[in-house]
Amino acid sequence: MSILVEFSIVPMGKGVSISPVVARVMKIIVESGISYKANPMGTVLEGEWDRVMDIIKQCHQEVMKDADRAITSIKIDDRKGKEERIGKKVESVEQTLGMKLQK
Repeated sequence: MSILVEFSIVPMGKGVSISPVVARVMKIIVESGISYKANPMGTVLEGEWDRVMDIIKQCHQEVMKDADRAITSIKIDDRKGKEERIGKKVESVEQTLGMKLQK
């Protein structure tokens, strides 16, 4: 059974631009092979609970290499019997709306 998890990690005291840190975190996600969708405010992962949580832990540890403090926020959508929901959730809304949403 897979879960959807949206998470973000904010390193504290690193200034206003954190794109170099985000790039390192995204490399971990991409290399993991897990299904993901990046957005301007965080990243959504889809996979088995332990695998997803392990990847988030790796990402948090990567951020902590350069920061004395980091805030990690996690939202979990756990629904029995559903798979490949990253795209399907948006498609469902688009069908109901009768139009494509901006990507």
